[in-house]
Amino acid sequence: MDPTLPELLAILDLESIELNQFRAHHPPGTSGRVFGGQIMAQALMAAGRTVPDTLRVHSLHGYFLRPGDPDVPVLMSVDRIRDGRSFATRRVVAIQRGDAIFEMSASFQIQEDGFAHQARTVVREPPAKVPPALQRTAFVAMMEEWKTYLQETPMPPFKRVWFRTNGEVGDDPLLHACLLTYQSDSDLMSTSRLPHRPVDRARLQRASLDHALWFHRPVRVDEWLLYDLDSPSASQARGFSRGEIYRPDGTLVASAMQECLMRRR
Repeated sequence: MDPTLPELLAILDLESIELNQFRAHHPPGTSGRVFGGQIMAQALMAAGRTVPDTLRVHSLHGYFLRPGDPDVPVLMSVDRIRDGRSFATRRVVAIQRGDAIFEMSASFQIQEDGFAHQARTVVREPPAKVPPALQRTAFVAMMEEWKTYLQETPMPPFKRVWFRTNGEVGDDPLLHACLLTYQSDSDLMSTSRLPHRPVDRARLQRASLDHALWFHRPVRVDEWLLYDLDSPSASQARGFSRGEIYRPDGTLVASAMQECLMRRR
């Protein structure tokens, strides 16, 4: 297990400071902007701490409002919007220095049997070998056909990435959902930039604007998952990307959508 995984698990273990309020911290050495996936994962953890264990998150919708400052802890304030017999809804506002930097609505559902189908499957083999350089992070992530992406030439906006945590993380369904939320913020923005390469990043203003995630089935992030990504549109300085997350046997476990800012300075 790489030491960055325990650091990630530690920052997801939020500090409870008052009813419906939690303090979230950052990994040691964080600089620049706080990773959006981290804020989303911590917000989901805060929301999940306020619902019964019988409920599982089935969707979240978040908006990034301001850059996160890694030098300041984040206050996660949870509003209990609704508690029903089958569903519960929570609104979370992430606050630094009195200003909201992120807000999210999350919906939780009691586990039950019902209609089930899957329109298409992506049955593929996970990577047999992972280079050591890719094993020094909390998540091991490896792009399929990665050599074709090395040249900074325009490419169709499609990408497939295998990922899993760099070690086992226990059996808590909420923790697995939060870790999936964390990793779901990776690779969406870069997929929308593929047709526009080469891009001078020093002259490109880029940021996640909003993010939605649906959990279709129970998921474990310490087992290989395939992130199948595409970006069907970019306009008005915004790139729109979506991703489907599969088990190797082709079972769809989650879907993500995101718009990002892509603006030349």
